Amino acid sequence: MEEFNITRIYTDLKGESNFEEITIPLHPGGTIGYLSENFKVQNLIFRKVVPSYDYDFHNAPAKQFIILLDGRIEIETSLGEKRTFGAGEILQVEDITGKGHRTRNLEHIERKSLFLTYD
Repeated sequence: MEEFNITRIYTDLKGESNFEEITIPLHPGGTIGYLSENFKVQNLIFRKVVPSYDYDFHNAPAKQFIILLDGRIEIETSLGEKRTFGAGEILQVEDITGKGHRTRNLEHIERKSLFLTYD
């Protein structure tokens, strides 16, 4: 079976942010490739950040998928775990409460991403 891998950032019962690897199953869609089930989203937000972007610990403003279009970032959880993500990767960010996470650019470029919010 085909699948799509994404990283989830969530808050545990102690209020700490954590990473989790999840897979989205894909099903044959004929000549158009493999498709997941539908996900209901609320908003699509286009975003650019300055090259020096370094956002201290914060919560996500809403549950959202973040699609990184270029550059590389480092995300740090409240527990101190750090991971690097780059262009084409997708994050499922759900730490809307708790201690939050920190995000910073690893390349000195104006970075672009898409946010898809959901309930």
